[in-house]
Amino acid sequence: MKKIFITSSLLFASFVSFSQEITPNEGLRYAIDNLTGSARFRAMSGAFGAVGGDLSAINVNPAGSALFNFNQATISLSNFNIRNSSTYFGTNTIENDHDLDINQAGAVFVFKNNNSSSGWNKISFALNYENNSNFDNQFYTRGVNPNNSIDGYFLRFANGLPSEGGIFLEVLENAFFDQLSFIDQQAFLGYNAYIFNPVEDVFNNTLYVSNVPTNGNYSQENYTVATGYNGKLTGNIATSFKDRLFIGLNLNAHFTDLTNTISIYEGYNNNSSSGLRSVQFDTETYTYGGGFSFSVGAIGKITESLRLGLSYESPTWYNLNDEVRQRTIAYCADCDPDFNPVIFNPNVIMVFESYKIQTPSKLTGSFAYVFGEKALISVDYAMKDYSNTTFRPRSDDHLESLNNFMTDNLDTAAEIRVGGEIKHKKWSFRGGYRFEESPYKVDIAMGDLTGYSGGIGFDFGISRLDVAYAYSRRKMNFDLISSGLSDASRLTAINNNVTLSYTIKF
Repeated sequence: MKKIFITSSLLFASFVSFSQEITPNEGLRYAIDNLTGSARFRAMSGAFGAVGGDLSAINVNPAGSALFNFNQATISLSNFNIRNSSTYFGTNTIENDHDLDINQAGAVFVFKNNNSSSGWNKISFALNYENNSNFDNQFYTRGVNPNNSIDGYFLRFANGLPSEGGIFLEVLENAFFDQLSFIDQQAFLGYNAYIFNPVEDVFNNTLYVSNVPTNGNYSQENYTVATGYNGKLTGNIATSFKDRLFIGLNLNAHFTDLTNTISIYEGYNNNSSSGLRSVQFDTETYTYGGGFSFSVGAIGKITESLRLGLSYESPTWYNLNDEVRQRTIAYCADCDPDFNPVIFNPNVIMVFESYKIQTPSKLTGSFAYVFGEKALISVDYAMKDYSNTTFRPRSDDHLESLNNFMTDNLDTAAEIRVGGEIKHKKWSFRGGYRFEESPYKVDIAMGDLTGYSGGIGFDFGISRLDVAYAYSRRKMNFDLISSGLSDASRLTAINNNVTLSYTIKF
């Protein structure tokens, strides 16, 4: 058996070229919108494009801040509950995650023009922060795969990708981990986990075969834990003309911080005195960075009751960075006579070059009908072309292949949001519905999203307290590993969120 070559550098951060396993999910993570914001906004499923008058509504249509009549501040606290159930080769698993977070805080300042000869009678400025995505999540998948092993992932790199040949045995025997490319590192991890061996034990060998038993029925597990957020800070300005036409502009700064830890386990029905018993492959990816976007919008009062809105949200231009740590653990009868785990942990943080993601733009048309001070009903219809999701630099072959995948497999998706509110004395009762099409042309990879919401509010005069409940459900395929294993589990993600907001006029 080969030796394990341990690199001498500990916790050494090195810079390598692109080639980390960025997947289409990285782009969709930032391209897909999530329903968030204040309790009133969430209770009506975000159908606020022609309603305005709520700090979260300016994210749908920036003109909404010009419908405020007073200075106002709102802060919101949300309880996030995510239930992930998966099915993998007939085995069902369920994992739950809970989190409590201040997900929204902002204020709007209204300045009225007392000059009666001017049609521009109001201008408003708003500053609002929202946690667009709470990344805290975890899910667990397991099952018995009758045919395919994760050895395909490591052999894919060791035997050579289509664009290059295999890796020399001399590199795998004598390299320093931090000096290798990402491709070589993945092969190095598999080699030191005894997943494969060279066909010939010579340094110029570039062909390898698996040590995994060929009898199939591989017990596979994936446990993923994510923590972090994707936040947006919005600066808004809006004005109104004769209280009939409202126009607004948002400038948005985006912040993201995500730690994603994936542990993959594969066990073999091997009771012999030699060979592999099991393999574990752990990867921790830390992604951080920021971005910028803008949006413009208008709301028109056709009558005192009927309102129409139109808004455009630009792409978000993200600049992201990835830091990766990995290790393998093997149980091998030939490696340790006492069956102790053989751990290969390079203790290296790989810092990759930064890359860019451009999310697609969004166009929203809105309708609202206001029944005086008693009730309202609102409908938003939005369109977004997910095939325009783009990775850069285009000079990187892997990122350009992702762009081609996006163009070929993603599509324009529609979203409809419907909300209503009824007021009785100081009480408000709200409800909503939302439907979002899959971003894929064929929705097996990710299905449509359906959501429902409801809530109540109580007006104290100079302040208001609101509470909302929102439910959403979406099915999708989940790959146990990024490549080399074509079998996916079917994941059903159910979100149950409760939001409490306090609003005060000043």
